[in-house]
Amino acid sequence: MTSNGDDPADGAEGSAEAPADGPESADAMEAAGVDPVVPEEADGEAFPPNAERRESLREIAADVRGESDESKQLSAILYRVSDLYDPDEETSPEEIYLNVRHIMRIKAQGGLRQ
Repeated sequence: MTSNGDDPADGAEGSAEAPADGPESADAMEAAGVDPVVPEEADGEAFPPNAERRESLREIAADVRGESDESKQLSAILYRVSDLYDPDEETSPEEIYLNVRHIMRIKAQGGLRQ
């Protein structure tokens, strides 16, 4: 996944990401017994570039971002989903799902230090 530095999802949560890129991410999903979010037969064009949809999602992300951790997390998730429609970003629903799941697990454990 690429970042231009303007991504509000970058930050404390971003440093807690587990590597979900590359061929080992599919193996990790299989080992965890997780069904993929998108069927394997789905092609890469399931989310063709769409500037209007991308900007709409990013506007909503900005609207819901508040002071609470929950609103910041929701904003980050929406921003990541908007990356699906950005031709300059390389991400997938699986990567987004795994990233969000990882962040939620860390939060449920009380943080990285637990």
